[in-house]
Amino acid sequence: MKFRRPKGTKDVLPKDIAKWHYVERIIRETTELFGFAEIRTPTFENTELFKRGVGTDTDIVGKEMYTFEDKGGDSLTLRPEGTAPVMRAYVENGMQSESPIHKLYYLTSMFRHEKPQAGRYREHTQFGAEIVGSDHYYCDVELILLAKEVYNRCGIQDFRLKLNSIGKAEERRNYVEILKSYLNSNIEHLSEESKRRLETNTLRVLDSKDMNDRKVTDLAPKILDHLGSESRTRFDNVVNELSRLGVKHEVDFRIVRGLDYYTDTTFEFLSDDLGSQDALGGGGRYDGLIEQLGGKPTPGVGFGSGVERLIIVAEKNGFAFGEQKAPLVYFIALSDEARKICYGIMRDLRKLDVSCETDLLGRSFKAQMREANKLNCRYVYIIGDDELQKKKGQLKSMATGDQVETEFGKIKENIE
Repeated sequence: MKFRRPKGTKDVLPKDIAKWHYVERIIRETTELFGFAEIRTPTFENTELFKRGVGTDTDIVGKEMYTFEDKGGDSLTLRPEGTAPVMRAYVENGMQSESPIHKLYYLTSMFRHEKPQAGRYREHTQFGAEIVGSDHYYCDVELILLAKEVYNRCGIQDFRLKLNSIGKAEERRNYVEILKSYLNSNIEHLSEESKRRLETNTLRVLDSKDMNDRKVTDLAPKILDHLGSESRTRFDNVVNELSRLGVKHEVDFRIVRGLDYYTDTTFEFLSDDLGSQDALGGGGRYDGLIEQLGGKPTPGVGFGSGVERLIIVAEKNGFAFGEQKAPLVYFIALSDEARKICYGIMRDLRKLDVSCETDLLGRSFKAQMREANKLNCRYVYIIGDDELQKKKGQLKSMATGDQVETEFGKIKENIE
């Protein structure tokens, strides 16, 4: 039987891995530059964590989670999003007592059973960041600046940043009733999906891609007109500070996000290079989530961004990723005894951080030279019977063709 990878998954092959290493390095360097520390949580969590934190009426919980019962009868779910697990870890490990504020980031796999699309896989890699412990609007700005900096450093300049506020929990509930009343009066024009969402997750009707839905919601009441003064002032402060810092953005009433824990600021980064599903990343504030998960009332804000999508957009923008690092020296052994000597020398050089490679197929001298050239090695070091007697090999520069006799123990000095 010939096996194939599961639908909605992807193999990252050696020829592409340099792109991933580059992006992962940029993410880690940039988040740490902003003062964020990495956190790692389990691949699976108790299912109730996502039902309570994300919301039973969301698409993630309702349709997309990979949930299973383990041998002990517990219901577990592969991690579909990053914020709820990080907040669970925050509460469980008493992080609030360590410091009043935490800036955390993660870079890990997520799992969602959804229709595979460009850059959207059932197992995908996501990086995200959270600021926990402060409700200051500068936290929202800080996260947006972080995401923007990561994109910029990956060669992505042409994206759109959209912002909205969905207010405090009570303001949101009141607005949902107003919106639901309006949508019910136009229900005959809504798609079947939006009719379902009207009863289960009303705000999501606003971000429907269906053209008839959008015609209806164009005229819908706007949540910004129904915010209290505190929420409105907070949002205006975020918008004004982004403007002061020169960050291009637009206010869009459709940016409501799909998870129940969001409050106040919501935002998305969008790219036309991704087609109709154009979200590059997004997030928002979740000031009630930690309390929902059993912790003390603690404000927080975060975002997540798919790495596969980031790479797609970077490639379409012509970004030059770093290439796979080539071995510095290729060792060519012309006998079994020479091979033993080569391995001793390579062991010592690798301890000195000199990358080495050699033939493992017993190929001819010419074939080994071709392989060294194919791997873009800078040098070859050749050991035959004469070289064994002299304890000196032939060190050849692949760039110039120059070849010098070099003692076994002095290769490093001659390639620096």
